[in-house]
Amino acid sequence: MLFSFRWLLLEYAVRSLFRRFGKNFFIFFILSFLIFILSSVLMIAESIKAELNATLKTLPDMTLQRFVAGRQTLIPVSRVDALLEIQGVGSATPRIWGYYYFKPAGVNFSVVGLDAYEEPYSTTMARLIKDVDWTQQRSHAMTMIVGEGVKTILRENYYNDFFNFITPEGQTKKVGIAGVFHSDLALEANDLIVLPKQTAYEIFGMNASDATDIVLKVSANVSEIPTIVAKIIEKFPDLRVVTRDDIRVSYQNIFDYKSGFFLALFCVCAFAFFIIVYDKSNALSSEEKKEIGILKALGWDTDTVLQEKFFESFILSLGAFLFGLATALFYVYALQAPLLRAIFTGYSALKPPFALPYTLSSSMIVLLFLLSVPVYIAATLIPAWRTSIVDADEVLR
Repeated sequence: MLFSFRWLLLEYAVRSLFRRFGKNFFIFFILSFLIFILSSVLMIAESIKAELNATLKTLPDMTLQRFVAGRQTLIPVSRVDALLEIQGVGSATPRIWGYYYFKPAGVNFSVVGLDAYEEPYSTTMARLIKDVDWTQQRSHAMTMIVGEGVKTILRENYYNDFFNFITPEGQTKKVGIAGVFHSDLALEANDLIVLPKQTAYEIFGMNASDATDIVLKVSANVSEIPTIVAKIIEKFPDLRVVTRDDIRVSYQNIFDYKSGFFLALFCVCAFAFFIIVYDKSNALSSEEKKEIGILKALGWDTDTVLQEKFFESFILSLGAFLFGLATALFYVYALQAPLLRAIFTGYSALKPPFALPYTLSSSMIVLLFLLSVPVYIAATLIPAWRTSIVDADEVLR
């Protein structure tokens, strides 16, 4: 009997929602929109953070850059031997890399020089070229391996099997496409071009005796990295040492800055939401008060009235929560979050686009749920309780 009575209460609550369809639909729309905005921004931030953290784990222990007159310049390859003499340095690898601006598409490609016999300088690079057939690279130096984003942009500009680089001297250098590598690290690999060092030197107009920078792997304890950095700077004062921890701090600073935009958006959404809650918690409409008075006159007690109002608010708020969350999932991971994504990545089109990786934490869902559903239920039950404890005749008057 009790089970049947609860079902009747639930049915009455659903019918009550439809009787005031216009008002309830407006509340449903506002709650859904607020949850959609908040969850979308949180999902975008979590996806980019996950991508950056995954990229960070693959970076070398230290990167050495040479600065002259406050500007980064090329570093002599001859310094590698002197760096290997420093205690605690396991390996030193000179890197040839840079950005190539492709004007027709308005994007920058990351170009890296790497020979077939050379040990990759990072775990990501090793994963990227692991399944690539380097035979064509050995037999013909004028070939390259590109990321998925690069391949897509080249194909859109009618470069299917080769690409024409323009050297600083204005000469055209035709380089064939030997293959496409695939990686789950879109931020690092999507815009990447890997080709032999000789070809990279020609594209950038560099001498073989120079390198863009030098990456180091530490054989000592990680806690000794500051000591190694001090020794490097003492031996080569014109070098700047960038450790993996420095890059991590830079990532965090970027997100702290970008989070200011999210904080402003969150405050606006939260303010709008609590205005609705405040308005609803202060008083019921005359129609709702009259309905509670009639129910009391028919023999309903306060507990039954509150149960019915709980069903009403729970159905409305939970429906808005699920709809807003589902819409945010589709918007972020299916549509790749147009407009909102620019809060963290910016509007610049200097790199080929990358796909936001799917990351959905249970803690984020719980946080969104607690900020919406229980608050709205409480805002409904409090005024309903205030009205239901008053005598029926007084409410009806």
